[in-house]
Amino acid sequence: MELEVRHLRALCAIADTGSLHRAARQLGVAQPSLSTQLRRIEEGLGGALFWRERSGCRPTPLGRLVLSRARPLVAELRSLVAEARAAAAGGPQLRVGSTASRALAGWLRRLRGRGQEPTLHMDVSPNALLRMVADGQLDVVFVHEVEGSPLRIPEGLRLRVLVEREPQFVSLPADHPAVAKADVALADLAHDRWMIDPTVDGEWDAVQRMFRVAGINPRVLYGDYHTAAALVATGEVVTVCQPSCLPRPEMAVRRLDGDPLGVRLLLAARTETDLDGVHPALEEAYWEAAREAPAYREWLERSAVPAPATPMTG
Repeated sequence: MELEVRHLRALCAIADTGSLHRAARQLGVAQPSLSTQLRRIEEGLGGALFWRERSGCRPTPLGRLVLSRARPLVAELRSLVAEARAAAAGGPQLRVGSTASRALAGWLRRLRGRGQEPTLHMDVSPNALLRMVADGQLDVVFVHEVEGSPLRIPEGLRLRVLVEREPQFVSLPADHPAVAKADVALADLAHDRWMIDPTVDGEWDAVQRMFRVAGINPRVLYGDYHTAAALVATGEVVTVCQPSCLPRPEMAVRRLDGDPLGVRLLLAARTETDLDGVHPALEEAYWEAAREAPAYREWLERSAVPAPATPMTG
């Protein structure tokens, strides 16, 4: 078989995510289809490109050789397409990537108000987004680094810390007995079903550590956080959530006693100039979202965390 660009993209996705499951999700294809495609690529090249292990996929020496040539080709093609689309649209676009955050809407609105025209690429994997910046596919990304699971920062990227440690809260059904408390102990949730998204880099490992330290072993379901929110609303599960998450009539948001789980919030780009161009708008948007969330606002006030004033700039 002849290698095509889609084959090279698939190989890069598998290497970046470290898993066929996560790569298939990133590419928007079914995992069996991606597995078949990888097998055909390996047959065509005459050797295995990845070692399949219980922890995921790891490039073989042949795989590293192929990836070293594939990455620049894929990055160059994506840059060509982005530049062509920007030229056709009449001007340059700011290519933004992000993991989920309530600050996104305010950030994009502010960037547009300052004359920038952002496009947005969402991904649950901070490591995949960082790789896209390094490869020239994105200009800047806003990502989180789960405590205890350092991100793989590609060489040459510039970083700026937005929040050194953001505590993670818990989302639970509004009629849960623990809702009566402002701070919920993990022991109060030991008999609940938890839903965790294992595709979020480092999160499942951190949650497992949190359970071990608390001495609990709750039942765990696996799924994305959109599904988790729906199941919380129907009383099926509890789940970790960002502190800026807003409560709803059927769902409450509470601080976890002792703040056992935290993340660091980062901006990454290839140059300091790129960071300077987007950081003020993101900082304003983040603290605006933080103040809108009752549980987070109370936590900030109690903890005396200095939050910069947020001017109303659109």
